[in-house]
Amino acid sequence: MGLKRLLKASLTYSLFIIMIGCSTNAGEEAEFPPSMNAVAEVDGTDYQMEKGNEQWVRKKGLETETVTTDHASPNQMADHITPIMIKPDQKVRIKIEDEPVIKVYLWNETGKEKEIKLEDHQITVPSSKGNYIYEVLAEWPNGKASFTFAAEVQ
Repeated sequence: MGLKRLLKASLTYSLFIIMIGCSTNAGEEAEFPPSMNAVAEVDGTDYQMEKGNEQWVRKKGLETETVTTDHASPNQMADHITPIMIKPDQKVRIKIEDEPVIKVYLWNETGKEKEIKLEDHQITVPSSKGNYIYEVLAEWPNGKASFTFAAEVQ
């Protein structure tokens, strides 16, 4: 009788463990595509950047799942963005979730003008007064995203 009871308990315990193992989909149920937070920090104040194009890839079993979005250009997005009021030659810290590789580009009315030097996650705005549009390209191992912010140098 003792052996039968031990066998029954072992079988019940094994089924319980299998059910728990099969019911957890933590890795597969993670948010996809991820929504990464991106801000431009000026004088200790965070300003949310607008998300543009993005592309994400993940393996799901034997399949590969890809999500790609198409968005307006930074110039078009800037029409609807309130610019950050900033002083000449001031630093702007770029803060994006999960430490991606970052590149920053200055845009003009015809498109991408030039890459802006990024040092210690910071750029320096121009000394000349005016409106400036910045595109921040962030790249992670499983995806990339574009973010835009506008600055008005006073």
